[in-house]
Amino acid sequence: MFRRRVPVPFAFIAEADQFRSNVAPPPRERSSAGQTAGRWLIGLTVIAGIAGSLILGMPALSQDRSPADTQRSEASDGR
Repeated sequence: MFRRRVPVPFAFIAEADQFRSNVAPPPRERSSAGQTAGRWLIGLTVIAGIAGSLILGMPALSQDRSPADTQRSEASDGR
């Protein structure tokens, strides 16, 4: 297979680095009070869920008790 060599003007690539548009993008819309409050509530809900799962999960993850302490019965009191 032979490739055709066609001259391509690459001047537009060199000019693209220097091109500046005089058209400004439209200003960003401000969030309404309801949208801002909704974002805060969602963030607080996520944080509360993470904190709650840590608080409820920590006793299950602790290893400071031995199995013998949790399996006491009245028969082992010596009566």
